[in-house]
Amino acid sequence: MHDLGALSDTAFLIASTIKVLVAFVVTLVVVAMWTLAERRFSAFIQDRLGPNRVGPFGLLQPAADGLKNLLKEESSPGEAAKFYFMLAPMLAIAPAFLLMAVIPWAAPLPTPWGLVDMVIADVPIGILFILAFSSLGVYGLFLAGWSSNNKYAFLGGLRASAQMVSYEVSLGLSLIPVFMLVGNVTLTETVWVQQEGLGIWFAFPLGLAFFLFVIASFAETNRLPFDMPEAEAELVAGYHSEYSSMKFSMFMIGEYAHLLTQSALMATLFFGGWDIPFWQGDDMRVIAPGVVEGAEPAWWKSLLTFFAFAAKTLFFAFVFIWVRWTLPRFRYDQIMDLGWKALLPTSLAFIMLMAASILVLDTLGLPFGLGYGLILTAVNLVAMVLFFWVLDNDRILAGASARREVERRPSEDEAVVVEEPEEPAVPTGAGV
Repeated sequence: MHDLGALSDTAFLIASTIKVLVAFVVTLVVVAMWTLAERRFSAFIQDRLGPNRVGPFGLLQPAADGLKNLLKEESSPGEAAKFYFMLAPMLAIAPAFLLMAVIPWAAPLPTPWGLVDMVIADVPIGILFILAFSSLGVYGLFLAGWSSNNKYAFLGGLRASAQMVSYEVSLGLSLIPVFMLVGNVTLTETVWVQQEGLGIWFAFPLGLAFFLFVIASFAETNRLPFDMPEAEAELVAGYHSEYSSMKFSMFMIGEYAHLLTQSALMATLFFGGWDIPFWQGDDMRVIAPGVVEGAEPAWWKSLLTFFAFAAKTLFFAFVFIWVRWTLPRFRYDQIMDLGWKALLPTSLAFIMLMAASILVLDTLGLPFGLGYGLILTAVNLVAMVLFFWVLDNDRILAGASARREVERRPSEDEAVVVEEPEEPAVPTGAGV
């Protein structure tokens, strides 16, 4: 245990202000550059170049796009509900930035004025705070579609509402096994249990929960293959069809900020957050203001753990891009079937399985540690094999060709009648 001293009220206010500014600026910069990264990465997948004219390697393309949107003429429908039309982009972008406030970025930083937590607000309801505010994004999308007074935009808003509500349930249920193992809902405690308590990242003993969380996150961010609210072929971009200039940009910024937030949550909840694998020098947690349990804090440890957290987050953000430019879009009925017929019952069944497994292990008196986690990993592997086997055999999601084959297949009692094609009639007076 190391007592490095708590921050004074003035130092706490200054440190909090700096953390808020850094988080906001860094998120905006990363979101802007991530639009370029997606365009270059998708170009690589499709064997083309992508943006490379504005600045070296196209690095100034996000700045050019931002300047274009600032100077572009702004238009709005004459029959739109003006107040809600302007409010919708704000509601779409605000939740994504608020979620970054409760995610720990790195190990605590020792300073001459006291110990600084590398999280803006280590609230005791961290994960519940995330679930509550992430669900508010749907209001922005629905208001955008409704206030535009456009049928296509309204349909996009309805689709966004149905999709986000459907997958929000599975997203929350997939986190309940995490609560069971941590015994708490704070994200800093979640990182500590993966470091010292269980000694293994939750992606192994809770791999199925992680997979369900990833699918629900794709649906929550409206990314392919779950981009039905924006389906250009049928909704001409959906809920933001009537938006232009910076209002349109705010929807895009909100989408990419939400992508970044979900990637950070995947890293924190299932991959140890800022934990560096196979090294105990960063295993520490703040148990009181200025008091640290575990390894001794150091500025270079805070820097290393920040890079570890950033690497994990960017990896999952690349997964979002990879999937978007690889998989085709689902049909809308397939999206609803996957949410209600696959993810929801699987989440409930996995909760019961993990609860029973934890109860058995605790009854047997097995100490909470690496062996405990390895046994849960074995149980989880069996559950994952069953889940993927059921999902991959057209039992829940069936393509159009598979459905037609089933519908046309005759029963055993029916006789197969092969009709000869009729010869086309020759018009009177036509030459042979």
